[in-house]
Amino acid sequence: MVITCRAAVAWEAGKPLSIEEIEVAPPKAHEVRIKIVATGVCHTDAYGLRCILEPIDKDDFPFPGVNLGTFPMILGHEGAGIVESTGEGVTNVEPGDAVIPLWLPQCGKCKSCLDPNNNICKMLRENQMLGLMPDKTSRFTCKGKQVFHYMGTSTFSEYTVVMDISVAKIDSAAPLNKVCLLGCGFSTGYGAAINSAKVKPLSTCAVFGLGGVGLSAVLGCKNAGASRIIGVDINKDKFEKAKRFGVTECINPKDHSKPIHEVLREKTDGGVNFAIECTGNIDIMQSALECCQTGGGTCVIVGGAAAGAISVKPFHLLLGRILKGSFFGGWKGVDDIPKLVNECIAKKISLENLVSFTLPLEKVNEAFELMDAGKSVRTVLVHQHHQN
Repeated sequence: MVITCRAAVAWEAGKPLSIEEIEVAPPKAHEVRIKIVATGVCHTDAYGLRCILEPIDKDDFPFPGVNLGTFPMILGHEGAGIVESTGEGVTNVEPGDAVIPLWLPQCGKCKSCLDPNNNICKMLRENQMLGLMPDKTSRFTCKGKQVFHYMGTSTFSEYTVVMDISVAKIDSAAPLNKVCLLGCGFSTGYGAAINSAKVKPLSTCAVFGLGGVGLSAVLGCKNAGASRIIGVDINKDKFEKAKRFGVTECINPKDHSKPIHEVLREKTDGGVNFAIECTGNIDIMQSALECCQTGGGTCVIVGGAAAGAISVKPFHLLLGRILKGSFFGGWKGVDDIPKLVNECIAKKISLENLVSFTLPLEKVNEAFELMDAGKSVRTVLVHQHHQN
């Protein structure tokens, strides 16, 4: 049956979201309807709302899985909830299961999924770029109008419908208002350090950008045994919290007349072992590469940039530096997110300090304002559920 509930609807680009009563249709074949309990607010939601990512060429995604300009739509991609019902052919979850919806699916069958070193499932582009389910229709309506999905998840709704390949079943003991962050931000940063950089014990690391993703990268560096973690940010208000996550020293580029990569090279006797860029700023990406030591210094790009190019001189690489990217931290969602949840339950990973504010869905616009002002690491919206 159709469920009537509340959602934060984006009616047009750049305008505040509106809390509306919507209808959520039942799941079709290989679809899952989820009662969303909590959802984080991420910069990628702002990218979708403001349409600020552009395709670089006709074969490129603007940011894989992000549909732009499909208004009205329901944003949100960092959620956790309980399966309410399943469509025909769904075998991986059943009603009552605790789950995290995945904006990066894992079909388990395509070339990427069968490659242990590749997590970019081929179903991502096919399913999500139009803001519709694979049958080219939406499960949401509001005031008689079709409402588009966002990133295949749409977690700013009390109920949502996703593909079965886009659901990670997790331990029901997990606190959903914390582990929702594994749906994007935490997994992205933590995995960039653990999986992509492969940070080594006793190494020196630099993390650029000390927001939610950057602090998660710091935690990854710390858990991997790094002995020195340098946090770089132009907002000095973030430094105290960064040190609680494991940063050993903080640098504000505004305090130096030299380029930041030169400052870092001087401080580290020729460069860091690992640099992780979490800002989405092209100039910072350049600095992250140039602060790496020769002979194996590794730079990992995590931030999504709207446009532009990094200038890579051949000798940057010929002298043994490594430049690579990290997408969703290198995790395969269906397989790996449940393992990360288990590490949270076992207290091997702590998400406590990442949540700056917990607000009701009605305050979604306030959550965007806190994020834009740099006042929150993450704001989590908790759904009260007014289902009819």
